Amino acid sequence: MPPSPTASERTRQLRRVALSGLLGTAVEFYDFLVYGTVAALVFGELFFPGADPAVGTIAAFGTFAAGYVARPIGGILFGHFGDRLGRKNMLLLTMGLMGGASFLIGLLPTYDTVGVWAPVLLITLRVVQGIAIGGEWGGATLMVVEHAGEKRRGLWSSFTQMGAPLGSLISAAVVAMVSTLPKDQFAAWGWRVPFLLSVLLLGVGLFVRLKVVESPLFAEVKKDRAESRLPILDVLRRPKPVLLACCVGIGAFTAQSLLTSYLIAYATGIGYPRPQVLTALTVSAAVALVVLPCASALSDRVGRRPVVLTGAILSAATAFPVLALVDSKSSGALILAVVIGHGISQSLMYGPLGALFSEMFGTRVRYTGASLGYQGATLVGAGFSPMIAGSLVASSGNGTPVALLLCGGSLITALTVWFVRETSRTSLADPASELPTTPHTEEITA
Repeated sequence: MPPSPTASERTRQLRRVALSGLLGTAVEFYDFLVYGTVAALVFGELFFPGADPAVGTIAAFGTFAAGYVARPIGGILFGHFGDRLGRKNMLLLTMGLMGGASFLIGLLPTYDTVGVWAPVLLITLRVVQGIAIGGEWGGATLMVVEHAGEKRRGLWSSFTQMGAPLGSLISAAVVAMVSTLPKDQFAAWGWRVPFLLSVLLLGVGLFVRLKVVESPLFAEVKKDRAESRLPILDVLRRPKPVLLACCVGIGAFTAQSLLTSYLIAYATGIGYPRPQVLTALTVSAAVALVVLPCASALSDRVGRRPVVLTGAILSAATAFPVLALVDSKSSGALILAVVIGHGISQSLMYGPLGALFSEMFGTRVRYTGASLGYQGATLVGAGFSPMIAGSLVASSGNGTPVALLLCGGSLITALTVWFVRETSRTSLADPASELPTTPHTEEITA
C-alpha cells in the first residue's frame, strides 16, 4: 500500500487540480462564447445566406441552442463513466473533444462553398461541443470539491467557476482583435482565427490535467467496490435533487446568455459599434473574476443559499434598469449595464453552484447528478434564451422581452432556493447520496 500523502503534498495536488479545473472551464467557455460571438456577427450571412438578417441571426443562434441540447447527453454519458471508472480520464477526453471540435469549426467551408452541408457540419460540431461540455464541468468541479477540505469547498470550487469569465475575457479579447479587420476580411477569414487559436488553450489544459491524481473520495468508493452500476437510474429514482439543481441554476445561465452572446447581436443592432460591445464584455468578465471567488468564499461562511438568493433578487430587480442603460446607446451606460447584470448579479448566483450541486449528491452518483442538474439549467436558461429573445425582439420591435426573460429566470432561481436545504456544512463522505430537499424557510443559513 502506498504511503498516505503529506499535508504539503495534498495542498500541492489541490492547487494543481484547481488550476486544471480553471483551465478546463476556460477552454469550455472560450469555445462556446467564441461561437456565440461570431454567430452574432457573421454566421447568419456565412451559413444561412439569403435569409432576412433577423432570421439569419435566429438560425445562427439555433445552432447555438443545438450545443446546449446535447449537453445533458454529455452529462449522462460522461457522468456514467465518471462515476464508474473515475473523474480524471473523462476530463482528458472531454477537453480533447471540446478543443478538437472548436478547431474544426475554424476550418469549416461556408455555404457558398459546399451549400447545405455547411450548416449541417456546423450543427454536427456544435453537438460534439455540447456533449463534451456536458461532461467537462461536472468532472472538473468534482475533482476540486472532492480534493478540498470541508470548510473551504466553496472557495476552491470557485476556480472552476472562474473559468467562465476567464474564457469570456480571452474570447472577447481575441474576437475584438480580429474584428478590427475590414468587414470583408473578417467575413472571409478573420472569424476563423479565434477557433483555430483554441488549440493553444487545449494544449496547456491537457498538460496540466495529465498531472492531477484521481479524486480521493472516488478512490475510496472504488476500493470498497461501492460504485453504482447505473448512476443515471439511481439519480432518477429520486429526481427531486436534479430538478431543484436545474431550477436553481436557471437564473445564472439566463443572465449569462442574454448579457454576453445575445447582447452582441442586440447592441450592434441598435447602433453600438462592435468594439464598444466587446469592451463592455471584457470589463464585465474582469469584474466577474473578482466577484466569483468572493461570492464562493462567502458561501463557505454564511451558506450557499443566501449568496445565490441575493444574486437572484438583485438580477430580477435590475433587469429593466439594465435594459434601459443598454438602450441609452451610451458606451459608458453599456459597460455599467453589463457589469451590474453579468459581472455582479450573475456572478453571485453562479459562484456557489459548483459546491452546492456537488453537495446535493453522494460520491457514487455525484458526477451524473451534478452534471444533469447543471446541464439541465444551461439548456433551459441559456440554450434557448438568445433564440427566443431574438424572435421576440424582432416581432415586438423593442428590447422589453430581453428584460422579461432576464427577470423571469432570476425569479425562478430565487423561488427554488427556498426549497433547497443548506449544504455548506455537509460532509461529502456521507454515504447518504441524496440530501433531503424539503422546504425550510425558517433559517436561511441552517
